[in-house]
Amino acid sequence: MANHKSAKKRARQTIKRNELNRSRRSAIRTAVKHVETAIASGDAAAALTAQRAAESALARGAARGTLHPRTAARKASRLAKAAKAVKKA
Repeated sequence: MANHKSAKKRARQTIKRNELNRSRRSAIRTAVKHVETAIASGDAAAALTAQRAAESALARGAARGTLHPRTAARKASRLAKAAKAVKKA
């Protein structure tokens, strides 16, 4: 266990940050899953709507440091490509 005042504070902050990041990561995964299910069902309108929401969630996660910016960009790009392919098919 931490002995110094600053180390105790850091431990408290880490616990809070961990909970926040877990919650944000879960929300991002849920948004991505909504897109994937819409794509699997073949519903182009629902896929595009869900894709916009997921892209927003990914960007928010990257801006707040939950996800690496390149990871968020890669996932958003792949989702957009998949949603667009459903629209054409």
